[in-house]
Amino acid sequence: MTMATIGELLRQWRHRRQLSQLDLAIAADVSPRHVSLVETGKSRPSAEMVLRLAEQLDVPLRERNALLLAAGFAPRYAERPLDSTALSMARAAVERVLRAHEPYPALAFDRNWDIVMTNRALDPFLAGIAPELLEPPMNLLRLGLDPRGLAGLVVNLGDTRRVFRSRVRRQLAAAPNDRLTALYEELLGPDDGGEVAEAEVVIPMVIRVDGVELRMFSTITTFGTPLDLTLEDLAVESYYPADEATAAYFRA
Repeated sequence: MTMATIGELLRQWRHRRQLSQLDLAIAADVSPRHVSLVETGKSRPSAEMVLRLAEQLDVPLRERNALLLAAGFAPRYAERPLDSTALSMARAAVERVLRAHEPYPALAFDRNWDIVMTNRALDPFLAGIAPELLEPPMNLLRLGLDPRGLAGLVVNLGDTRRVFRSRVRRQLAAAPNDRLTALYEELLGPDDGGEVAEAEVVIPMVIRVDGVELRMFSTITTFGTPLDLTLEDLAVESYYPADEATAAYFRA
C-alpha cells in the first residue's frame, strides 16, 4: 500500500478545516507559494515547518506524528500508559477530579470512548450490566446504547442517541478514527432523527432506577496543553443532577 506524502496529508487536513492555501499561509506566516510547493511535493518542509502548519490546522498530536513521519522525521510526541510513572501526576489529578465529584457519577475515557477510570458513584449503575460489557476495554458508547447495558434503563433513549451521534460526528470530523467509525456505524447508524436541535441547550439523560426517574446532564473536561498522546485523548465526563429529586437520590 502506497503511503501518502506529506503534501497530500497537509492538503487533506487543509480541506478538512475548509481553508484555502492563502488562509493557511497567512495563519502560518509563510508565503502561499511555499504552501503550494509543499503540497505538490516540489519543496520538502523542515520538521519545524510541518509542526507550524499542523498547529494552524489544529491537527491532533497523533496525526502530527504521522505528518512528521511522512516528511521523513521522527515522531515528536510520545504515547505512554496512564499508569506509567511519567504520567503519575496527571493520573493523580484525574483521580482527584473523579473523587471530588462524588456523590455524582464521573468517568474518564479515551479517543475510542473506552473507559479508563470511574468514581464510586458509577458502581451501582453497573450492577445489572451484562458481564461481557464490563470486560476491558469497557466502552462508553456500547455501555450506554447496548440493550444489555444501560439502554434498557434510559427513558429518553432517542434523545440520548442523538446526543451521542452529534458528539461522535464532531469528533470524527475533527480527526479520523477507524475504531470509532466502526462503533458509530454499529451503534448509531443509520440516522433516526437528525442532529440535536441548536435551541436545546441541555438535553438531560433520564434513567429509571429502583422505580425512580433520574434526570442528569454532563460536562466534558480535557487537558488544556497536553504534550502526550494519552493525555490529549483523555476526557473526563461528569454527570450532574438536573433536578432536586435526582440530587436527593444521590445524596441519600
